[in-house]
Order: sequence, then C-alpha cells, then structure tokens
Amino acid sequence: MTSDAAAFFAIVILMLPMAYLLLAAPGFLFFKLDIPQVARLLRGMFHAYFLTLTITSVIGTVAFAVAGRRAVIIGVGVLAFTVSARRWFLQRMDPQIDARPADAARQLRWLHCGGMLFNAIELAIVASSVPYIMDTSS
Repeated sequence: MTSDAAAFFAIVILMLPMAYLLLAAPGFLFFKLDIPQVARLLRGMFHAYFLTLTITSVIGTVAFAVAGRRAVIIGVGVLAFTVSARRWFLQRMDPQIDARPADAARQLRWLHCGGMLFNAIELAIVASSVPYIMDTSS
C-alpha cells in the first residue's frame, strides 16, 4: 500500500463517525428533550460518537505514522483530545437528563446544538485538509 493510499484511508476512517453524527444528530431537533428516553438516546449517540472518534483518531495517527507523514501525526493526534471533550460533554449532559425542570431540557438542547456545531467544524477542518495531506509531488 502506498503512503497516499494509507493517508486516504486514514482520512476516510476519521470522517466516517463525523459524517454519521452530522446526519443523525439533527433528527433530535424534532423531539422534546424533556422525554427521558429521548434524552438518554441522545446521550448514547454522543457517547458512541466520542468513543468512535477517539478510536478512529488513534487508527489515523498510526496510519499516518506508517505512511511516513510525521507532520500530520500531530494534527490527527489533536483529534484524540476527544477523550477529554467526551468527559466534559457527558458530565454536563448527565445532570440535565436526570433533572426534571423545563430549563434542564433547554440546557440539554444547547449542549445538543453545541455538539453538532463542534462536529461540523471538525468535519470541515478534516475535509478541507485532504488536499494538503495527499502527496501531489509525484
């Protein structure tokens, strides 16, 4: 496998969980988040997203290291910070799910929208970096 192919597959692997959340998360805008089952499903989706993104970031970092793209390793490794982002996000989401007031649903909606925005920005950055990652000198 050439280094270009490894770089391409690493980018695709990184973009899959981001694309999934980009398509799945807006569906929750149609439901009230004060319904406990809906809120727990939303939390589960974000939990799986952060976990999958962390795993794919590690895979991407290893793929770029094998391909000899040392400069890109740092950029992809930065995505691995999602371990801390996951903890921060879910720690703020859990009390809102367990609370009953209407304000808790509003706070949960803000977290939901913020998570979607974070994901969209991340996806845009990764997608826009594809031309810089692929080796065009050959």
